[in-house]
Amino acid sequence: MEYVPDARQQLILCCECGTAIPPNPANMCVNCVRSIVDITEGIPKQATVHWCKNCERYLQPPITWMSCDLESRELLALCLKKLKGLVKVRLVDAGFIWTEPHSRRIKVKLTIQKEVFAATILQQTFEVEYVVASMMCPDCTRVMAQNTWRAKVQVRQKVDHQRTFFYLEQLILKHNAHQETINIVEVKGGLDFQYAHRAHAIKMVEFLGSTVPTRSKSSEQLISSDEHTATANFKFTYAVELIPICKDDLVVMPRKTANSLGHISPLVLCARVGSAVHVIDFKTLQVTEITGLTYWRHEDITPICSMRDLKKFYVVDVELVGPRFGKYALADVTVQRLSDVGKNDNVIIVRSHLGNILNFGDLVQGYDLQTANINSDTFDKLNPDDVPSVVLVKKGYAERRRKRKQRNWKLKSLNKDDGDLVPKKQDEERKVADFEAFLRDLEEDPELRQGVNLYHDSNFVARPDAGEAMVDDDEEGDDAPEVPLEELLNELAIGGDSDVDEEMAE
Repeated sequence: MEYVPDARQQLILCCECGTAIPPNPANMCVNCVRSIVDITEGIPKQATVHWCKNCERYLQPPITWMSCDLESRELLALCLKKLKGLVKVRLVDAGFIWTEPHSRRIKVKLTIQKEVFAATILQQTFEVEYVVASMMCPDCTRVMAQNTWRAKVQVRQKVDHQRTFFYLEQLILKHNAHQETINIVEVKGGLDFQYAHRAHAIKMVEFLGSTVPTRSKSSEQLISSDEHTATANFKFTYAVELIPICKDDLVVMPRKTANSLGHISPLVLCARVGSAVHVIDFKTLQVTEITGLTYWRHEDITPICSMRDLKKFYVVDVELVGPRFGKYALADVTVQRLSDVGKNDNVIIVRSHLGNILNFGDLVQGYDLQTANINSDTFDKLNPDDVPSVVLVKKGYAERRRKRKQRNWKLKSLNKDDGDLVPKKQDEERKVADFEAFLRDLEEDPELRQGVNLYHDSNFVARPDAGEAMVDDDEEGDDAPEVPLEELLNELAIGGDSDVDEEMAE
């Protein structure tokens, strides 16, 4: 076996302190190099980071505000950009040092390298402390101040009820279309949505146009201008008018307009309102659509009866006579006014589309055209032989049973500002009645519930006298419709959400 001697490393003495060190181009030890050269020179050891306490965003100079979590990569990148001297050195490592969250201090540990002499690279680790200074961002400043909106969307509908706005409110909540809204003001006849940017208002106008037929107009108002820089500040207003036709409305149109829509009857019922108005001829089950462009072009298409004109009738007989279309079936229905039941034998035979829904002994709601006060030139020009005495709209239920029932679900509502409008007691009662009618529509129409989020009510308690109520209901007929449990959502409680306010549907 051949003997191999150990190779000993040659050492030299540091030219400054005389310590034995391995040879290097500087002939100096690390401590002496650090005492002579400071590679952290020019890098600030303290800096300031601006933070908005309202939206919890950090300022990235010059004007950008970004959301960052504590000890995140985004916050670390923002802190490193505050250090101007880092461009002269090589950054090896960076990381956070834990600090108390309420101390308003952020500490970052940095490791850098720099060539100090020829072929001599020095590495050094140091700490930088950042002071978190509170500063309100421009968006929050506009929200906190008054009359600082840049764009407004005024939504109006020329009807005597608010069912459309209740449904529109649920659509906005379902699609989170209110996120950029800084304020929602409730005014007479509609709502005002205020925004900090014009683009957000245009986005809301497009959303409204995709959900219901609308027409809109825009205007602008000059706030200030600078002649030297050729800049100006404007306030933009978008007036959006919703089509004044609602579900279950009785609509009349001239014969010429009806022929252009597929030779449908001039007197039709509104079955559904979506991106277009779906109407049905209750005599033939013919269905057609009225788009917003068609309605605004032919303004002689007018609703003559709405939900407030509905009367209750008692079903005496139902005889199917014709075709079926979806849930509808053509039938001759014999009805009697509820006020005439037990007093006389005056019955009315009408052609209706509710043949699959109605049975003997049911209650049905409809429009009594014999006693209704209709002010329409188009309706007066119709042939009297084509105008029925009664138009049946939907199945009715006992009011006594409806009031007694407690709902196990609830809706959410937008956080609205009443503004300068002080509602009268009569208006408040009418609003409560409209909201109750909207809730009943949700219970009766599964298709309407598809655009609404229904939440399970954790405060719901079954009444102890439910058994007695069930016996009474069985004596009166079929139970009132209810929302199935599988359609209810479990509510996710998020603290600090001021945009959505819960409202019990009682």
